[in-house]
Amino acid sequence: MSLPGLPASVRLVEVGLRDGLQSVPEPLGTAAKVELVQLLIDAGVREIEAVSFAHPKVLPQLADAAEVMAAVPRVPGVRYRGLAPNYRGAERAVDCGLDELVVVVSADEEVSRRNQRLSVNEALEGLARIGELARASGLRLVTAVACSFFAPGRGPVTREERLRVVDAAVSAGSAGVYLAGTSGQEEPGEIYDGIREVRELYPGLEVGVHLHNRNGFAPANALAALQAGTDWIEGSFAGLGGDLWFPGDPSVLGNAPFEDLVHLCDGLGIHTGVDLDSYLLAADRIVELTGRASASFVSRGGTRAQLAQARWPAEEPASGKG
Repeated sequence: MSLPGLPASVRLVEVGLRDGLQSVPEPLGTAAKVELVQLLIDAGVREIEAVSFAHPKVLPQLADAAEVMAAVPRVPGVRYRGLAPNYRGAERAVDCGLDELVVVVSADEEVSRRNQRLSVNEALEGLARIGELARASGLRLVTAVACSFFAPGRGPVTREERLRVVDAAVSAGSAGVYLAGTSGQEEPGEIYDGIREVRELYPGLEVGVHLHNRNGFAPANALAALQAGTDWIEGSFAGLGGDLWFPGDPSVLGNAPFEDLVHLCDGLGIHTGVDLDSYLLAADRIVELTGRASASFVSRGGTRAQLAQARWPAEEPASGKG
């Protein structure tokens, strides 16, 4: 059953192979990554952020980006993204068979300096240069606005700071931007207002949202994004990755679990093209490969259909529970 004001369909972008695996200290082999890509494709996922072109010494977990892109299956309709943290990374990315190049710019000054060792001004200058490179290479450019709403050690980020990055992204030739809930402390009203404003200012620009789940609001924030007219929502298998370098209990510091996003959209009657049962094979596999417990509710709690078919224990004393 659907709710009023929601779209008939939405794109879901799987970022686990990049944002998820970069949080796992022990690198997975190239063959295992390609296996995961195949499982995602088999489940109907059509947009996959597969690699990062960060310096191998910084992220050895993703040092095999070129090898992964050389080995992934080429299936009509499947788009591969790669993230470039700077111009040098973008130069490495352009000849690797990507469909989209993602550049991250933080709206918060301190996070920009800590994460990329650049001021926001320097990051925006780099974005302009990468935009020129993407155009010359025929790559579709997507800009991620990190800390779009809230930054650790500080609090809320202003709309002016957020729109400063969006404006620069448009000037650089970005076909799309996504507003990233980097801290996991974003609230539904912020998500709704941020997406609506960008859509109104730039009607031809695709606008997505990247969600973390520190405060447990990822489903509510996804719903707010859908109501605001987001073009896509990003998540990671089993909730892997996310803001693990911020303080807090690791069990709540991941990305929005992709399977929970599929489950939510299914429950709202919103078409994603992803088969949940098939996708759970990929979610189970990443748990096996990394040894990290799943943060997904649907993986741990099951679906309505599974619960409807569950058998009661042979005998259970009355508990008085509701």
